[in-house]
Amino acid sequence: MLNIIMTIFHVVFFGFIIVSGICYGKTENLIQPEGLAPNGVKGVIDGAAIVYFSYIGYDSVSTMAEEIRNPSKSLPLGIVGSVLIVSVIYCLMALSLCMMVPYNKISSSASFSVAFQNIGWKWASNIVGAGASLGIVASLLVAMLGQARYLCVIGRARLVPSWFAKVHPKTGTPVNATIFLGFCQASIALFTELSIVLEMISIGTLLVFYLVANALIYHRYTIKTNNPPIYTIGFLLILSSASIGFSISWNFTHLQKWGLPLFGGCVIATTAIFQYLMPVSRSLDRPDHEWQVPFMPWPAALSIFLNVFLMATLRKLSYERFGVWTCLITLVYMLYGVHSAYQAEEMETVGDDTRAHCPNSNGEQPKVDIQVL
Repeated sequence: MLNIIMTIFHVVFFGFIIVSGICYGKTENLIQPEGLAPNGVKGVIDGAAIVYFSYIGYDSVSTMAEEIRNPSKSLPLGIVGSVLIVSVIYCLMALSLCMMVPYNKISSSASFSVAFQNIGWKWASNIVGAGASLGIVASLLVAMLGQARYLCVIGRARLVPSWFAKVHPKTGTPVNATIFLGFCQASIALFTELSIVLEMISIGTLLVFYLVANALIYHRYTIKTNNPPIYTIGFLLILSSASIGFSISWNFTHLQKWGLPLFGGCVIATTAIFQYLMPVSRSLDRPDHEWQVPFMPWPAALSIFLNVFLMATLRKLSYERFGVWTCLITLVYMLYGVHSAYQAEEMETVGDDTRAHCPNSNGEQPKVDIQVL
């Protein structure tokens, strides 16, 4: 019920901003003072790499597959549909803001509130400020929704202490993981600058989406079709290398003349050759309820290219911070996670063998007590 109420509120809230901005804004503000794209295409792409974190909420939906009826159909439709709808809303919100005030007068801290003040709507400025605060709370809840379930699953595998895998006996939600992540997020918000958080989120999100796209191609063309893995791995390496070459050429003016067509053509040609040469399972070979990404491998290849390209626009300091964080997590995994998961698997194997050789008095295997962790 709370989710429905928050959704209705945000739809009305966004509708008010969009209609007000477009109706009472000025089209002259879109081209003043230095044209429609004052920083050029590069400025647009650099901005896209920073705001990419706006799309991280959709992968959180996939973590709730255990709580959804018929997830193989419902999840793809829900994710794709919500991405399209919200993308349109994002564009309309940006359009309304730029029509109310020129780009060089947009506030970096409270853009819409200040924009309504500039057009003389102080009362609307207060409403927008309150609505934005509720929107931040809702975004944090959505982020914690997926992260808590990630941590719960990792706890089941004993890669982190099993305390994180405990779920509430009535609601079935990962209570310990939620409390822990809430404390961590509050601490980060209190002691860390917003720009640092945004860059860390962006590079982490881009890397995860890059890995998922690679895994999608490998699963479709190697695991499901029994093709030799060397061909798929080679294609992924060439595709990633060409994407990196295109990104480097984009950032250096003296390389753009020959680097962009060379590496861009390599991405397209490699993907087309791979699609032509590599067999894939036909739609008739899969169950009716199973949904698959269409037009493969083009969507995944495009995702790999865009993620590499956007990561190349981030600052060097972002990579340094991300590298330090990755090293810390790797140390925790090597020193604790691997050993803990191995011991848990060993104990489970011993328990299965014991139950297999110890039937009860009726000759039946004893029932396993199911414990809610």
